[in-house]
Amino acid sequence: MASAATAWGQLGAHLRETQLLGSIQSTLYWDQNTRMPSAGASWRGEQLTLLATQLHARQSSAAYADLLAAARQHWNSAERCPEQGRNLDLLEQDLQRQQSLDPALVAALAQAKADGYDRWQQARSASDFSLFAPALQTLIDLRQEQAKQLDEPRSCWETLAQPFEPDLRLERLEALFAPLRQRLPELVAQACTRPRPRSADWDLEESSQQDLCDELLGAWGRNPAITCMARSPHPFSITLGPADYRITTRVVPGQPLSCFLATAHEWGHSLYEQGLPDQSHQWFAWPLGQATSMAVHESQSLFWENRVARSRPFAEQWWKRFAQVGAPFSGAQDMWQAMNPMAPGLNRVEADELSYGLHILIRTDLEISLLEQGLEVKDLPDEWNRRYEELLGVRPMNDAEGCLQDVHWSEGLFGYFPSYLLGHLISAQLSEAMAVSIGQPEHHVREGSLDTVLHWLREHVHGIGRAMNAEQLVEKVSARQLSAQPFLDYIESKLDNRGKW
Repeated sequence: MASAATAWGQLGAHLRETQLLGSIQSTLYWDQNTRMPSAGASWRGEQLTLLATQLHARQSSAAYADLLAAARQHWNSAERCPEQGRNLDLLEQDLQRQQSLDPALVAALAQAKADGYDRWQQARSASDFSLFAPALQTLIDLRQEQAKQLDEPRSCWETLAQPFEPDLRLERLEALFAPLRQRLPELVAQACTRPRPRSADWDLEESSQQDLCDELLGAWGRNPAITCMARSPHPFSITLGPADYRITTRVVPGQPLSCFLATAHEWGHSLYEQGLPDQSHQWFAWPLGQATSMAVHESQSLFWENRVARSRPFAEQWWKRFAQVGAPFSGAQDMWQAMNPMAPGLNRVEADELSYGLHILIRTDLEISLLEQGLEVKDLPDEWNRRYEELLGVRPMNDAEGCLQDVHWSEGLFGYFPSYLLGHLISAQLSEAMAVSIGQPEHHVREGSLDTVLHWLREHVHGIGRAMNAEQLVEKVSARQLSAQPFLDYIESKLDNRGKW
């Protein structure tokens, strides 16, 4: 029998090689979204399919199972280190899932995701859903088959949501979202009846927007040696290695604040990744070095975008810089109101905090309907438009404004969207806990002490990794169960104060 050091060393070496393969896959994904010419899509699909099948083979092999069993045997007979035990629990859970999947399905999914992304780009550019519909149907069929093969005691949608939100159940999700379904439409209606200052249409040069983004990241402590920023059709953040953190943003004509806020959002994701316990505990290739959940991930990006970049103290510090490059701001109030329109719109990424949740509720309900309730793909645009008109009072004029605006379904990421709204709830509740501990986040923005804020997040949120799930983390930090109330209290206060300075 191998020694404990040998068992853990062999398992760690296997995981490290698996992580290397995964990072190659992620690097190809980064290139696909940022620099790859459109004609390269077919070959890229083959590359990603090959890597996906190789990764699945490693993660489901008998040899890997033997390595895990040996490490578990030594753990059972030794001091039972809790961190090692948690790693083993998560690895065994993933092994069971990987062994449940047919390699042919894994390959088909990888090819379908690459094809789906390419067809989504074409359809979005042409504003023609019919170009994407067959690829979406294929992805739905494959994901339904995946849920069937996993054969977990969950619904199809719940099963697909597990990689993003471990332990989440639809019943719990509905309980958390019920107060939002009731209150957010009322608040949107109230906001629409309130007078708002007139604002002329304006825009900023692309170069000016990029300069502002670079200044923001510099002010927020970006280290160029380990970070990189590029453009993509849909902003995202990705980690390619233990010292390789990438983000993307985009410039939207007629939306001069979009690029800046997207950068703030994606940098929040990157800060979280940079704070995960992969260095101090050497867990980069182990589960404990991974994000707690995507809702916690989103809570961090939303914190920096909303509690910092959309705050009044931030506007006081930045409005002159925006005015210098052409923004029609004569004072901080102009910038703050531009950052916080508190008005419904068609686009999720550009939405303010008030209406954002309704965008997510629509997407969550629609993907559950597609997967579990028989909504036909061909009916998606009309159903999307109907719900937007019903909940937000706006109706898309075309498919690009409507159901083609998000990349997620083109990559088969069903079950991801609720993480955004859960992220809002978590961000609000963690901010309350932060306020009790070190003072309001806005105070630190005003005082220029964001390092204190980041240190608090590093200690209480980032360093947890997958030692617990999202709700356990929130309860540990805030001493109460996650609920919608802190977010509703925050957004109602912001709405009430919008006309005051």
